[in-house]
Amino acid sequence: MADATVDLNADVGEAPGQWRMGDDDRLMPALTTAHVACGFHAGDPAVMRRTVEAAVGAGVTVGAHPSYPDRLGFGRRDMHVEPASVADDVLYQVGALDAIARAVGTRVRSVKPHGALYHRVAADPAYAEAVAGALADLGGDLALVLPSGSAGLAAAAELGVAVVAEVFCDRAYLPDGRLAPRSHPGSVVSDAAAAARTAVSAVLEGVVTAVDGSRVAVSTGTLCVHGDTPGAAAIARAVRAGLEHAGVAVRSAHGG
Repeated sequence: MADATVDLNADVGEAPGQWRMGDDDRLMPALTTAHVACGFHAGDPAVMRRTVEAAVGAGVTVGAHPSYPDRLGFGRRDMHVEPASVADDVLYQVGALDAIARAVGTRVRSVKPHGALYHRVAADPAYAEAVAGALADLGGDLALVLPSGSAGLAAAAELGVAVVAEVFCDRAYLPDGRLAPRSHPGSVVSDAAAAARTAVSAVLEGVVTAVDGSRVAVSTGTLCVHGDTPGAAAIARAVRAGLEHAGVAVRSAHGG
């Protein structure tokens, strides 16, 4: 694939309490976009500010990582919340992060739902439309990040919202293209070389290998390494090095 480019993002700012210098700082230099937790599942105003400052210092584009209001379950439990309420929650979280970003000298450029909300928005067009509406209310220039091939991605695009298709380097895939549940053995990929191979295959061949060995077609605008995956910084460095060695330009999908 000539002139291939891809964004490399991670979910960051998910420290359980006050800001801790550590994995996020080691992770940030490999990224082109940092999706920052907005307080509903992790983080708080101080953590948000320090994380945005770290992103700006590393020349990394800032995105928002809103969630269901579920700190106890780290946003990974599905909740029965009406789409209109989800839209309000997203508006609240992204608006707060953008205020912090503006204070630091940047803006939020993309929105990637977290955990159970990510999967709900991806699968249910009504939720995708609600979140897309919230993004439009925030100014209309925010990109929504959702899984490659998802119904939510198509629904948001039909409403005129900029969308970016995401593939995960550090998660295993089922044959139908969904992520393997975290309860599934091997669902989290902590082998940096394996993650890099997945990244290169996704971008240059348009496929990832599922848990049963089958090949799943994907469209890749951004690649993700979870900030809480063991060895996330080493994985991100290996992924970026593997991509660049394969001739793929790694740059933000969302502007500076």
